[in-house]
Amino acid sequence: MSRLLRVNLTNGAISTEEIDASIVKDFIGGLGVGVKYLYDEIDPKVEPLSAYNKLIFATGPLTGTRAPAASRYMVVTKAPLTGAIANSNSAGFFGPELRFAGYDMLIFEGKSTIPVYLWINDEKIELRVAEKLWGKTTRETEDLIRAETDEKARVASIGPAGENLVRFACVINDKGRAAGRSGVGAVMGSKNLKAIAVRGTRRPSIFDKDGFKEAVRGAREEYNAKFENVGFLKKWGTPGCIEIVSEFSGLVTRNYQTAGFDGWEKISGETYANTISKLGKKGRPCFGCPLACGRETEVTGPKEFAGDGLGPEYETIGAFGANCGVDDLRAIAKANYICNDMGMDTISCGNTIACAMELFEKGFLSEKEVGMKLNFGDTHAMVELVDKMAKREGFGRILGEGSYRLAQKYGHPELFMGVKKQEFPMYDARAVQGQGLHFATCNRGACHIRGEVGNIELYGINVQLYGFKSPEDVKPEITEGKAKLCKEVQDHYSVIDASGMCNFICIVLSHEALARLLNTAMGTDYNVTGMLRAGERIFNLQRIFNLKAGLTAKDDTLPKRMLEEPLPAGPFKGHVAELGKMLPEYYQLRGWDERGVPTRGKLDELGLSI
Repeated sequence: MSRLLRVNLTNGAISTEEIDASIVKDFIGGLGVGVKYLYDEIDPKVEPLSAYNKLIFATGPLTGTRAPAASRYMVVTKAPLTGAIANSNSAGFFGPELRFAGYDMLIFEGKSTIPVYLWINDEKIELRVAEKLWGKTTRETEDLIRAETDEKARVASIGPAGENLVRFACVINDKGRAAGRSGVGAVMGSKNLKAIAVRGTRRPSIFDKDGFKEAVRGAREEYNAKFENVGFLKKWGTPGCIEIVSEFSGLVTRNYQTAGFDGWEKISGETYANTISKLGKKGRPCFGCPLACGRETEVTGPKEFAGDGLGPEYETIGAFGANCGVDDLRAIAKANYICNDMGMDTISCGNTIACAMELFEKGFLSEKEVGMKLNFGDTHAMVELVDKMAKREGFGRILGEGSYRLAQKYGHPELFMGVKKQEFPMYDARAVQGQGLHFATCNRGACHIRGEVGNIELYGINVQLYGFKSPEDVKPEITEGKAKLCKEVQDHYSVIDASGMCNFICIVLSHEALARLLNTAMGTDYNVTGMLRAGERIFNLQRIFNLKAGLTAKDDTLPKRMLEEPLPAGPFKGHVAELGKMLPEYYQLRGWDERGVPTRGKLDELGLSI
């Protein structure tokens, strides 16, 4: 990594800077370098939607290289949904193209007085007026920008949801790939930045080309040898998770009131492939990916659900499907198409509707207030409200604030299902204990991507990587050893998110394989311990940011429903999330005190300050 582009939207100034080499060594790239620059350059107490917040797009040192699935870029900012640090990543082709143009990171500061987009064409960079793009969908925006710049340009943009400051608006690239969570698209909208378009004609430099070539070969061989662990993703895409999670009664249902959806077979990966998938089991890969988990889909009827696009993914199917009591893939797909076009996080969107449905069915929310009946399973109401949310129309204005604020407004905060004001992904913490601990402690709020502990618990993938002998040692209901597992997975995933690679590939790779890729690409000399120490440093710096932003150990918790209301059915009937058994040990392993604050010894060990 070497260069960043700094764009002052207030005065239009654009400058190029060298990225501090010592920061790269300590924080690798992507998530790590993005977090470090944000921490150094803004006050963590800043209002997220003010001009004083900054928006950072950061690639990793492997992004755009021949490393398998090296397609990722990260968006780092302070989140309008949570008030915590935001770090949302996306795949596709935008990140690699940014590196092809010669830039590893973009920093946007200030606020434009009019809508603009940034056009990067190798060394030619300019801010262009985007008033005619304001109000356009992400797909329309991408087509219009390509028409006036370069047909080969890659575009990352916001839709009307970001313009309207929906708190969970996202950034969309490649017509369906999303930097999805925490509201990074709302920050982009608050700056009147509609899009970034980039065209590059170079390739990222590699420190040791021969060594890197060998490291890539070794990583691909290792992936092929362990392919069966993630083979269902190639066969079914992420919708293949529906059946597996359902077997454990971990598929959240009707705003997490239970786990185990009777209609799961109607929304399964197999049904998906045989009905709405354009190419059946064949996927759409991101840059350099051998897995190709993405799916192009199309719904031809009924008319109100007709559409096409990328996805829905597992999380989307869970959020709009089981969690809303909906077993119609056509309606779920339509909600997904609207979210992609409008630029909204499908997880927060679906969960917010599910929360509203429970409020309605329990009599806390009236038909008059919503403008319609809102029972679980109502496909028409669900799809209509997704559109209203993005446009901030009618009851959609309230829903666009997210389910935490919705539940607070109607006097029942206990019906918010999430952590740090961010909605849960589609795993029930009562059924998957380690994942529940990760939800509670994740720096960006309830999240699975920053540390997929549930993958280890549910699928038994690569358990030896974290010091366990067999999948039996990490079964979902076990709490023993989960504090260690959670910490180590979080540190590992911090490295993955810094590298620019996709976690679906990295989860089956050894630590040694990842270290070889980084060392030969960057010229570093990480051993496994040093590499994972960088991940720990990245995780802890985010914790420090959040503490300075006003979050405390009280935010490392789960909703009362997870902690006190046992699962009513399924293999884990009677179970609750045993957070209290795991959290103190987790703090101890992290080197934090009982208040969840990193000790001076831990900070010195990591070379951090607070």
